[in-house]
Amino acid sequence: MAASVTPPRGMRDFLPHEKSTREHALGVIRSSFAAHGFDEIETPVMEDSARLHSGLGGDNEKLAFAVMKRGLSEADVAAAAESGDLLSLADLGLRFDLTVPLARFYATHRANLPTVFRSIQIAPVWRAERPQKGRYRQFMQCDIDVIGEASALAEIELISATSAALDALGLTGCSIRINDRRILSTLLGTWGIGADLTERALITIDKLDKIGVDGVVTELGGLGIETDGIADVLGSIASAGWDLTTSPEQAPTWLDASAYADLLALRAALPEVELVFDPTLVRGMGYYTGTIFEISHPDLSYSLGGGGRYDGMIGRFLGTDVPACGFSIGFERIVDLLEADAAAAENSVVLLHDADADPAQLVAVKLALVGQGKRVRLTQRTKNIKALLARAETDGFGSFAFLPAAAAASDASVEAAGDGFDAAGIARSLEFKPLGS
Repeated sequence: MAASVTPPRGMRDFLPHEKSTREHALGVIRSSFAAHGFDEIETPVMEDSARLHSGLGGDNEKLAFAVMKRGLSEADVAAAAESGDLLSLADLGLRFDLTVPLARFYATHRANLPTVFRSIQIAPVWRAERPQKGRYRQFMQCDIDVIGEASALAEIELISATSAALDALGLTGCSIRINDRRILSTLLGTWGIGADLTERALITIDKLDKIGVDGVVTELGGLGIETDGIADVLGSIASAGWDLTTSPEQAPTWLDASAYADLLALRAALPEVELVFDPTLVRGMGYYTGTIFEISHPDLSYSLGGGGRYDGMIGRFLGTDVPACGFSIGFERIVDLLEADAAAAENSVVLLHDADADPAQLVAVKLALVGQGKRVRLTQRTKNIKALLARAETDGFGSFAFLPAAAAASDASVEAAGDGFDAAGIARSLEFKPLGS
């Protein structure tokens, strides 16, 4: 039986036209972030296992790929199996996000970084997900973070830069749902939910759009939480917007008026961005401490990215708290919505040549066109030119031309020079036709 030639489950190969679209999108995102004053860094694909399982990554820690220690013996494996601590066999792991590596990076290089550090990280991460549409075991993340800024300036810059990147990609109709963990804490407090059940309760509320109010109430009840009145509150807050009062005396009992006032100030500072207040927005990561946000699109049931403030994370490495806030674009979901780069296709040409063409002359003409700034592919003519051109169009080329035989170099229409072969003249004389015409 032949061996499987497919990629590992949950991971993918990319054909040339797919890779081209991805690189174009990454370039747009990278340029947009850089224009807003963010600086790109790079961290290793692996971190210490203990760091990846220190409680900073929430449920994603359970999805981390472990890297086994070198030189393990049978006795080591047996001891780990007997103790039930299989993770003791690993000393490293593949990163499951870019936030934990960033926190470690900042702790390592703080002395060489500005007081307020604005970072870009664009790189692959790995999670042992159950593969499904839109979820992969290896995927690209595009993160920007602001470290060292405690004021709302961090949120404003992050949301503004991310919104600009979406606009630059040509994505229209996006909005950003926004909430604050303090509002969620107040909500849980009105239901009498203690600190020991806070995170589990939030995970359940985060499922509201999937299992509905009844499903959330049932699941909360399964945690031993008294659920009387919860359904009514969930029904009322689902329609909450920007018209709630910020007066402590008049605010709904579930609303943290101070946090809501901060969100109103953010909205006022970002008039060009559609911010939607959503008091049921949770974000699954346990490390968020304040503002949280997600990108929504009217045609999609899932978010296109998200982030929030995580002021407590970096202090775990430094021993002193450092304010931090980040926003991550869900690249794999966004790239599927993008069209091919029309400008790149317009500048990409195919030269069709005969089988007996002189290779040196072919390359000379090609180099002349490359010198004009074009992307050039040499392709031998076949009987089925239609299929050949269709393939080139799929690969991102926009036009084609028939390269004349070598004898055509002496044609009166081509300016001869030197040995009678003028590559630059031939390049100028070519008649390009659009693919698909």
